[in-house]
Amino acid sequence: MQLNINITEFILLGLTQDPSRKNIVFAIFVFFYMGTLLGNLLIIVTIKTSQALGSPMYFFLFYLSLSDTCFSTTVAPRTIVDSLLKEASISFNECIIQVFSIHLFGSLEIFTLVLMAADRYVAICKPLHYTTIMNRQVCGMLMAIAWMGSCVHSLVQIFPALSLPFCGPNEIDHYFCDLQPLLKLACSDTYVSNLLMVSNSGSLCTVSFLMLMVSYIIILYSLRNHSAEGRRKALFTCVSHIIVVILFFVPCIFIYTRPATTFPMDKMISVFYTICTPFLNPLIYTLRNAEVKNAMRKLWTKKISDDI
Repeated sequence: MQLNINITEFILLGLTQDPSRKNIVFAIFVFFYMGTLLGNLLIIVTIKTSQALGSPMYFFLFYLSLSDTCFSTTVAPRTIVDSLLKEASISFNECIIQVFSIHLFGSLEIFTLVLMAADRYVAICKPLHYTTIMNRQVCGMLMAIAWMGSCVHSLVQIFPALSLPFCGPNEIDHYFCDLQPLLKLACSDTYVSNLLMVSNSGSLCTVSFLMLMVSYIIILYSLRNHSAEGRRKALFTCVSHIIVVILFFVPCIFIYTRPATTFPMDKMISVFYTICTPFLNPLIYTLRNAEVKNAMRKLWTKKISDDI
């Protein structure tokens, strides 16, 4: 494919141009990104080293933490560096790579959340068939499909941008490269590209969110037939998942279901789902999950005893 480009780099205007506020942006992003790395990597290591966390739920939680880590890494480190610069620039190729990476790991998180909901549905509504339906081979195949679906989604996202001419201006009113602010700089009609973005990203977010909410409503309704202890444990798990779903999907739906329309608040909402949600996910899953906390405690105790 031949690229019709005159501009070879863009200027990222960031969250603010005020030097003092840039320092605040730097501090906030460093705090959340370090917390995201620490929390998610701790979950990843714990699940990989603990024999007690071998169920499908923790298999999917491993990939949720992995996608959170990668998703945040596509945005936060560059934003941290850019906040120290007077003018932040990014080449066209780097911009396209960032768009691809954001949508790859963002859609992988969406698919993983859907699989986690399906896993909880089978565990709660069909407990006698759980080990047969959600065996390791099935879980591995589902995650492979999720990875392939994420790649297809991301490729579909970047193809419209590759075919558009960019001849000026070159200032992206955002702190990272995404399709909406990028398409605003194109020198040709972007109606088809915006329509494709909404039908792709917008539909993926909206349909997945509705599916997840319906599935959890069904799960919660089915809990009426369980014992008090079973209801309590399943309710804690489902509430954790629902919190994650709302925190991630509501901002994404707000951003990706409006073709060719941007609001001043878009950048702040993007901050919430690019760095805040990946930071909160490990806190939600560890603070509300006794098995994960116990596995982390054992891992920490073993490390201390080995060091001694």
